Amino acid sequence: MRRLPFILSILATLIAAIVVFRVSYAYFHSEELSRAQGRLSLYQSSVSAEIDRFSHLTFVLARDSHVIATAEGRATGALNQRFEEFSQQAGLGAIYLMALDGVAIAASNHNTPSSFVGQSYAFRPYFQDALSGRQGRFYAIGTTTGLPGYFIADAVAGRSGPSGVVAIKIEFSTLEDSWRNSGEQVLLANEDGVVLLSSDPEWRYKTLNPLSAQQRETITAARQFPGQALQELDWQEQAESWARIGPNRRIHLTTDALPHGWQLHYFASDDRAATRSWLVTALVIFAAALALIVTQVQRARRVGAALRRSESEEAELRKANERLAVEIEDRRTAERRLKRTQSELEQASRLAALGQLSASVTHELGQPIAAMRNHLVAAEFGGQAQPGFLGKITGLVDRMEGITRQLKFFARSDSEAFKEFDLRDAARAALALVEPNVTTLGAQITIDMPESPATLRGSRLRIEQVLTNLLRNALDAVEECDDPSLFLTIARTDTDISFELRDNGHGLGEATLVELQEPFVTTRESGRGMGLGLAISSSIVQDHGGTMSAMNAAQGGAIFRVTFPVPPLESPSE
Repeated sequence: MRRLPFILSILATLIAAIVVFRVSYAYFHSEELSRAQGRLSLYQSSVSAEIDRFSHLTFVLARDSHVIATAEGRATGALNQRFEEFSQQAGLGAIYLMALDGVAIAASNHNTPSSFVGQSYAFRPYFQDALSGRQGRFYAIGTTTGLPGYFIADAVAGRSGPSGVVAIKIEFSTLEDSWRNSGEQVLLANEDGVVLLSSDPEWRYKTLNPLSAQQRETITAARQFPGQALQELDWQEQAESWARIGPNRRIHLTTDALPHGWQLHYFASDDRAATRSWLVTALVIFAAALALIVTQVQRARRVGAALRRSESEEAELRKANERLAVEIEDRRTAERRLKRTQSELEQASRLAALGQLSASVTHELGQPIAAMRNHLVAAEFGGQAQPGFLGKITGLVDRMEGITRQLKFFARSDSEAFKEFDLRDAARAALALVEPNVTTLGAQITIDMPESPATLRGSRLRIEQVLTNLLRNALDAVEECDDPSLFLTIARTDTDISFELRDNGHGLGEATLVELQEPFVTTRESGRGMGLGLAISSSIVQDHGGTMSAMNAAQGGAIFRVTFPVPPLESPSE
């Protein structure tokens, strides 16, 4: 059993080494893949550049006056010399002009044993494509020179139509030599899978896939690879960017971003990734072994020290547990007392508020009801209604309804859904409610609203109640003024929407907004209200995330300002 921790440590180290090797190998392999992808892109660019470097030359030559004149019957001596100079300066394999029957009549190699002059190339696809109006392009082994090359051809623009075909031959020997000298494995295959160029000469003119009978017949008819057996290459493509070529397994990347459906294949060794992974794994094993030795030494020291401390710590632990038990019991007792005290305090507060409300309702409703009873008795004894009797009764009933309306606020459900509305509409509705009071007082109300909507999100009826309460308070404050005036302003900014109500009444005096917001606190004489208007309004504003402020105006009167945040824009549903 004593050896079990040591064995487990060895197993853990081995498992960690395997994990580290796999993780590090995946990382270094991805680096090799990235490097191979970069090399493949470089080779693809070099092939594309080599193909396109002279793609315009046949188009220019087909419209050259010397070429046109020779194609239409002029002697070929001058054009042969001209082609020879162009070929040497441009580094081309050959430039030659063919008549409409495909026989070469002028060529840059006119004075060599392998001259194209007099040879017929009517069987070549590039000649046939040029006569049909397209630029002919074709890779093949030359039937005259026996050297491979890339042929580009264009029809010569005669006065009455094509008078011949001019072609160039591009040799890729320099490009292939650079691949071989780089020490890397690269091959270029055509659309049939025949290897055209490769860093290994043994791969050239081998096929990546078996050729069908039709493919072989087409290749033979075009004399594309004369004298070549076109055997299959000893290779096999594998999953996840791997391939086996010959006896070796290699990283394999391909690209077909080349003309004619050609494919460029790049093979890279993964030995460096494996070597680096083994090195990292060895370092991890060494570090783990060193850590294991250090841990064992420290563990032996800790065990010895722990044995010496165990007895004293055990005694201290027992004492600490006893003290902790006492403290826990004391804390639980204190928490129970606190909860009981809080419950009693909440109950007392509710009872006090209920008592105040009951007393205020009794006091406020007692006088209007008694007055109404007296008027009814007087009307009964007189036998007829006194003048203004109905008006007085109506006023008393209105006051009673105002009191009960305020009391109904506290029974209102808080689950009312908020909706977007225009604050200007709520202000107009509140002004319409106090219109009789304004007419009775002869007050002047100045209104300043923006032309664009001032949209809020909330309960329009409750915001109307806030506006109505503030308007009625302001009208009460200007009752004794010679020229009662109110100023209502609605403003909107990027962050908030606000309305401000200013009057020229007696002002707030020494009272603060906090004091006036307390329930049942009012500056009116008895019978003129319960002092719940500002308390209700403040609660409504807070429910809507707004703020209310009040101050005495410099020129006299009071200013009440209510600000609401602008609702965020809703994203359109997808």
